[in-house]
Amino acid sequence: MPDDEEQDGAAIVELPAHTRQWIALFVPSGSAPGWLRVTEVEQRGAAALSVVVAIVLQLALPDTLTFGPHWLLPALEAVLLVALVGSQRVLGHAVASRLRPLALTLAGTVAAANLTSTGLLVVTLVSGTALSAQQLLSTGLLVWVTNVIAFALIYWELDRGGPVSRAMMSDSYPDFLFPQMATPGVAAMDWEPRYVDYVYVSFTNATAFSPTDTMPLSRWAKALMLVQSAVALVTVGLVFARAVNILH
Repeated sequence: MPDDEEQDGAAIVELPAHTRQWIALFVPSGSAPGWLRVTEVEQRGAAALSVVVAIVLQLALPDTLTFGPHWLLPALEAVLLVALVGSQRVLGHAVASRLRPLALTLAGTVAAANLTSTGLLVVTLVSGTALSAQQLLSTGLLVWVTNVIAFALIYWELDRGGPVSRAMMSDSYPDFLFPQMATPGVAAMDWEPRYVDYVYVSFTNATAFSPTDTMPLSRWAKALMLVQSAVALVTVGLVFARAVNILH
């Protein structure tokens, strides 16, 4: 009858070599934390709700800050969302994982629409178009919040291959290093990053214009955080500053 240590060792041997290195580094006991073992795939409910919020915010923008017909991109996002959520519910995670390009297209469309609105807003300011302080503040807030949602979606969809890949342990190399991953003992053993964690990363990056407690590790993560910080800086630095000047 093997003792507990041998049983733990047998369980670790079944994991990929780089996964065992993570466990040995962060958890000397050999007991794999939730983010380093196969778990249940996270449902898309929270992410889907945030997309709905982003669509509503985009529809609330003035026509001058949207690309093409006002309804075009929000309608496209709605169609992609329904197709993605419906396929996961009907076909299950195994088949839904093949539709990852659809999920990335949805997240990319939300981000691209918001980047376009940001650019058009800057052009509006530079051209001297008359806008009231209230219009500038409300529009800037809509763009800023959508920026947070868009990049939270992207981080969630890309980190370690997305929610399905993370659950199946297809890639154990993290693109984002959360405090719970770097400091064993500060969270329960079954902890793993969820959508709300990526929303927090996106929100703090958009307010501090830099990483806070969660560090980007891969180059793509650093590049995307740079882009998000730039959008947030433009929105806060130009739009809100201009609105304050008008108020005074």
